[in-house]
Amino acid sequence: MYDELTKQDIENMQKEIDYRKTVVRADLHEKIMAAKELGDFSENSELHETKRAKGRNESRITYLENMIKTAKIVEHSTRSDIVGLGSTVTVRLDGGKEMTYQIVTTISQDAQNGKVSVKSPFAQAIFGKKVGDRAKVVVSPEFSYFVEIVNIKA
Repeated sequence: MYDELTKQDIENMQKEIDYRKTVVRADLHEKIMAAKELGDFSENSELHETKRAKGRNESRITYLENMIKTAKIVEHSTRSDIVGLGSTVTVRLDGGKEMTYQIVTTISQDAQNGKVSVKSPFAQAIFGKKVGDRAKVVVSPEFSYFVEIVNIKA
């Protein structure tokens, strides 16, 4: 299985890997050495917590490296007439309220900041639509709603 990532996603992940390998590793190493100087390893909670933090850091590095290795590179849409990956879309709900979202890869999703995963029910419903089109967003078998595409920016 692979993740669909943009070149920007991969660059951001590589920056995080580099930061974790240089800054975080060095910081945790120093903390482990300082905790070891306190002696009595069996009851040294600071040492144990720092070792757990080191393990989490190494796990994150491995996770990011594996995502990059297995990624399928996708491109942002450069069209402003059809909703695609990277599009910023303004929709109108049935009640008249307008909302704006950007369609992003799963790794970049951040709903609180208006970045919605291309795999989400919302994005799936509006993908490929044009200004003026209506789409039914099916959240679950019991709940769905309609949106109208008001504006698309590449």
